[in-house]
Amino acid sequence: MYYPLNTRTKLYVLFVLIGLSNTLFAQINQIPATHPTVQAIIEQVKKKYAPDKRTTVFQIALDSNLLVGKTNLPLAKKELLNRLHTSGYAIPEEIRVLPDEEELEGKIFALVNVSVANIRSMPRESAELATQALLGTSLKVLEKDRNWYLVQTPDHYIGWVDGSTIKRKLKAEIDTYQSQMKLMFARPFGFAYTSADENTQTVSDLTWGDLFVVKDTLTDFYEVAYPDARKGFIPKREAISYQDWKQMTTPSPEALTKTAFRMIGLPYLWGGTSWKGVDCSGYMRMVYQTNGILLPRDASQQAFVGEDVAFENLKVGDLLFFGEKATPEKPERVVHVGMWLGNNEFIHSSGMVRVSSFDATSANYDAGNANRYLRAKHILGLGVEKGVVSLKN
Repeated sequence: MYYPLNTRTKLYVLFVLIGLSNTLFAQINQIPATHPTVQAIIEQVKKKYAPDKRTTVFQIALDSNLLVGKTNLPLAKKELLNRLHTSGYAIPEEIRVLPDEEELEGKIFALVNVSVANIRSMPRESAELATQALLGTSLKVLEKDRNWYLVQTPDHYIGWVDGSTIKRKLKAEIDTYQSQMKLMFARPFGFAYTSADENTQTVSDLTWGDLFVVKDTLTDFYEVAYPDARKGFIPKREAISYQDWKQMTTPSPEALTKTAFRMIGLPYLWGGTSWKGVDCSGYMRMVYQTNGILLPRDASQQAFVGEDVAFENLKVGDLLFFGEKATPEKPERVVHVGMWLGNNEFIHSSGMVRVSSFDATSANYDAGNANRYLRAKHILGLGVEKGVVSLKN
């Protein structure tokens, strides 16, 4: 039997239908965080612009109906949004582009203010040591977390540094610094003093490659300025003009070997790239940097520069790479690097800087590395077209 609806009932039914309609509309238009097409577009852009998280920041995700995250690549963000729009997605976004100039108050550069600054994988002292930077090195500052700063080194490596070990600068201040004549500390270890006398109080320790602006030249000392305006005095015999050093340095097999052997016995330090300790790639980087060539930071990155060379054609100074060979299921994995010395020997940092041999009859035979040898690269005499960066430029 049909019973007519009264006005109140009609309004209730109408509201219910509107509620169901809105819920259905929201469900249809909601893009879940695991939406394959959106995620695929994000991954495509990431693969194109940021294949190596050690040198780029591209941390973007879909959270309900909102794109969130950060990147230091404005072009990558622009392409991501364009691709999503072209694919029919109108998704609001809150993607931060680094450096965050507002948070950093415009000071998006910094100078290392200690002999060796430790750069870590996360903003805390207990985090893994990723790399190091020498005093006077110019860093790009990307963001802040308490007193930690995410920085990028001149070779593009990214990590977190304790704010007390750097001095942040405005761009104009960095431009002025870059235009000034520099002094480079040229001994493995040493000190700067509070006056022109080695018996006075030290200002700080020093290590090879530390850079300073020269304030004055005395009879036996240079007066130098630290990035935070401290002043110190360095014995003349322990320093050299950075510009002169760059011009006079000539990389050769003999020079590389001499540098490599000077570091014999230096302890292995994961993430180390200075005379205070080196890992395998940090050691090779130091050997080449001392001779005017800047290699990438890690062994797996170094494996992409230079020219391939067969084992039977190796020359002194060539880089040897070790690890896991590629299989149908997984790609090659480079985990170690050393330098060829000739006579079936190579020098590398493993426990300490040491010389090892491929010769099974030799006392220093290294069976472990001999069995995981992958390939080699020639570096000397090559230019930027092969990824080899000269510090003279």
